[in-house]
Amino acid sequence: MHVLIVDDELLARNRLRVLLSECEDPASPFTIEEAANVAQAQELLKRSEMPIDVVLLDIQMPGTDGMVLAQTLHQLPQPPALIFVTAHAMYATNAFELDATDYLTKPVRLERLQQAISKVRRIRALEGLPHSADAAPALLIRDRGRAERVPLHQIVYLKAEQKYVTVRTASRTY
Repeated sequence: MHVLIVDDELLARNRLRVLLSECEDPASPFTIEEAANVAQAQELLKRSEMPIDVVLLDIQMPGTDGMVLAQTLHQLPQPPALIFVTAHAMYATNAFELDATDYLTKPVRLERLQQAISKVRRIRALEGLPHSADAAPALLIRDRGRAERVPLHQIVYLKAEQKYVTVRTASRTY
């Protein structure tokens, strides 16, 4: 997994690097790169030979802040997973509006970083399901540990009741 850490504080970057080493899966080792600001991160993203899988991103940095970089990443054809790592909880709503995978507050605990990395791995695994670029848009339904793609044109209706959503096609209910 190719990880980019973007934080203006060297100690914070070093701590994340150490914590990531404890999250590493031998079957999928990390390649870790670092940037001290948004401009360095953007340059690294342009010249990187292999795609970045996940960005660990601080928000408040001198110059351009992390939210601007997050918006840029969100517009990429294949955006990396985005995990905000910040000392400020007040940006969480904005972060999730940018499809953040997770939001960690400093000081980062190993357990929370492990959860966030596990979430990225699960999402990446689901994205690896067979599909083609020409396939019809589909809804990914996860139910009892299984994932199934249902083409949007097959969906008759969606029904929300309390914390559950029912998806109805002509032949099946999910």
